[in-house]
Amino acid sequence: MAEAQQSLIEEFEDAIAAKDAGDRALALDRITGLFAAGATTYTEEQVALFDDVMNRLAEQIDVTMRAAFGKKLVALPDAPPRTIRKLASDDAIAVAGPVLMRSAKLDEETLVENASTKSQDHLLAISQRRDLGEAVTDVLVERGNQQVALSTAKNPGARFSEAGYDKLVTRSQNDLELAASVWARPEIPRQHVLKLFADASAAVRLKLEAADPSKASQVRDMIAHAAGQLQNVTRKTVDYTSARAFVETLHKVGKLDDKQLTAFAGSGMFDATAVALSILCDLPIGFVERVLVEGKSEQVLVLAKGIGAGWDVAKAVLTLKAQTTGSSTHEIEQCAAQFAKLHPETAKKALHFYRRLAQTPEPKK
Repeated sequence: MAEAQQSLIEEFEDAIAAKDAGDRALALDRITGLFAAGATTYTEEQVALFDDVMNRLAEQIDVTMRAAFGKKLVALPDAPPRTIRKLASDDAIAVAGPVLMRSAKLDEETLVENASTKSQDHLLAISQRRDLGEAVTDVLVERGNQQVALSTAKNPGARFSEAGYDKLVTRSQNDLELAASVWARPEIPRQHVLKLFADASAAVRLKLEAADPSKASQVRDMIAHAAGQLQNVTRKTVDYTSARAFVETLHKVGKLDDKQLTAFAGSGMFDATAVALSILCDLPIGFVERVLVEGKSEQVLVLAKGIGAGWDVAKAVLTLKAQTTGSSTHEIEQCAAQFAKLHPETAKKALHFYRRLAQTPEPKK
C-alpha cells in the first residue's frame, strides 16, 4: 500500500511539473483514466490526493481542455468532489454546463450557490437536472429568465415550495407557455391552480381551457362555488353591530393592533375577534365567522400571517376557535411549524384571492 501511494505521488508530481499546456492535458487525461480504473478501491486519502492534483491541473489548462475533462469526470459516479464543484462553478458554460446538468456528486448547497450567482446559462443547465429540490427551484424561478422558469416548470423531477409555486403562478399571468406548463403539473396544490386560472389574462385562460377543458371546468365550478359560499355566509351572519362599533373606534384611534387582537381572542370575545379580523383583513364578516366556526386551522394561519401578525396572535385565535367549536386544542402547537413556513407573500395573495371571491357575483341557479 505504501509503495502504491508513493507511486501515485511521483506520477502526480511529474504531471504538475509539466510546463506545456498540452502535456498537462495529457497528464490530466492519464490521471483521470487511472482514477476511473480504481476509484472504488482507493482509500479516502488517495481519493483526496487525486482530487487535489486534478483540481490544480484543471486550473492550468484552457477552456476547451477543461470542458473535455469535465465531460469525462461527470460520467464517474465516484468523481472527486472538490474538482467537480470547481468545474460546476466555472464561469465558462462549456465547462460548467454538463457538470451542472448531470453530476450526481453536486450537493444542494453548491447548486443553490451557483443558481444565486452565475449566468442564466448556468441556471438553465441546473434546471435540466434529473432531480431538483425546493431550495434550488426557489432560486431558479425567482432569479431565472423566462427560458429558465419554463425549463424548471417542465422538469418532472422538480419539487416546488409554496413560495416557488406562488412565484411561478405570478409569472404565468401573461406568459402562455409558462402557464400551460404550470397548469400541466399533476402535483400542483389546489389553491395555486385556482389562483393561476383566476389571475390569468384572457389569452392565457383560453390556452389553459384548450389544453385541458375538463380541468378548466372544474376550476370554474370551484371558484363559483366558493364565491357562492361567501355570499351566503355574508347574508346569514349574525348582528355584530355592537362589537363593530367598539372595534371600529379602536381602529380609528390606531389601537387595533396585534396586542388588542390577542386580548380579544384570549378573553373569549368571539364577536370582537371576528370583527377585528374582518377589518384588519378587509374581508366580509361572514367569511371570518365561517373560518372561526367551520374553517380549517390553515385558514386562520393565512389570515394572521396575511396581516403581518405573529404566532401569538394566530395561537390565540386558534384557541378561541377550538373553544367555540368544542374541539381539542391538542393540535394547536403543531400549527406553529406550519405558521413559520408560511411565506408572508403567499398569505397576502391568498387574502387578495379571498377578497376577489367576495366580489364575484353569485352563480345563477
